[in-house]
Amino acid sequence: MAKYSEAQKKAVAKYNAKTYDEIKIRVKKGAKAVISDYAAAKGKSTNGLVNELLEAEIPALKDIKRNKTE
Repeated sequence: MAKYSEAQKKAVAKYNAKTYDEIKIRVKKGAKAVISDYAAAKGKSTNGLVNELLEAEIPALKDIKRNKTE
């Protein structure tokens, strides 16, 4: 297993803080496993699944994603 230096961890944390916003959600006990299993069955991460579902409901999120890749 690869070991990461403190400098590398710090650099990743700095990049993530600059690039991403974080949202914490709460679900009922047991729901997390159901969501994770569903995402895995679709070949996605839980985070990827949530982002995909949000983008399907909120068109402005697609614009943000598109502008970041241009």
